[in-house]
Amino acid sequence: MTAISQATRWGLLGANLFLLSCSGVGQAPADSKPFDLGGTAWQLVKFQGSDDTTIVPDDKAKYTLQFASDGGLNVRIDCNRGRGTWKSSGPNKLELSILALTRAMCPPGSMHDRIVTHWNSIRSYVVKDGRLFLSVMADGGIYEFEPLLAMKTE
Repeated sequence: MTAISQATRWGLLGANLFLLSCSGVGQAPADSKPFDLGGTAWQLVKFQGSDDTTIVPDDKAKYTLQFASDGGLNVRIDCNRGRGTWKSSGPNKLELSILALTRAMCPPGSMHDRIVTHWNSIRSYVVKDGRLFLSVMADGGIYEFEPLLAMKTE
């Protein structure tokens, strides 16, 4: 095989791969829907850091998210409660607004400060095996939530 024919072969292979990547092969069908967070409620199971650090809340019920169908969001982050908004502009994309949050000082060992610090860096979600995973940008870690069957009203 000559160098010219081998170069031509590689060029054709590259062109075919490019065309396949543009054709939508391997993409989800247009009629498949991502999981809709609207109307769901969750409680925190754990935080898994990119450095393999795992942090488990002392009480899962102190860390809850409630996604309203109208884009509203209610949260409890340990000793504080708050409201904000959420939206999803595409599959697994998540945009969270700044929270209007009470300002109580939570006890030592609280996950409050970590969550509030990460809040604006959460950009994507996945629901897998009935659990919600929120991903922090730049490999900052993943928050894992389980469904909350009933939110207490106060």
